[in-house]
Amino acid sequence: MSIDSVKDYISKFDPKLVPIEFNEKTATVEEAARALGVEPAMIAKTILFRAGDNYALFVTAGDVRANTKKVKALLGSKPKLASAEEVIEVTGHPIGGVCPFALKKSVPVYLDESMKRFEVVYIAAGTPHSALPITLDQLCKITSGSVVDVLPA
Repeated sequence: MSIDSVKDYISKFDPKLVPIEFNEKTATVEEAARALGVEPAMIAKTILFRAGDNYALFVTAGDVRANTKKVKALLGSKPKLASAEEVIEVTGHPIGGVCPFALKKSVPVYLDESMKRFEVVYIAAGTPHSALPITLDQLCKITSGSVVDVLPA
């Protein structure tokens, strides 16, 4: 999978959505925020968790850490971060470039409400050198994701 698969996928939903490609690496929240000239919280992190044999993607604002107890409640058992190999196997995207759609395998997508405070957030677009400006409403539509609260209590 690549940025091309992301472009193809989103063109079916909204041809106005176009990923931004960078020469520099944008794999971390800090790198992406610096490249885009935005606050780190506006960089949406997409994290793959595994609970037993099940996987799910969680997308949060860049300044948020998911509460594992809340993740466990959603997944039904104790969650672990997926390994780099699992991330590629399940999503088709490398760590630092994980997009919550155009996935290799279908998995549930949970969108944290922490992103509601921004008109636009920036998600990785399939590579560690890309970003896609997108609204939470667009993310909900494209991913068929559920908006949840995974913030620490």
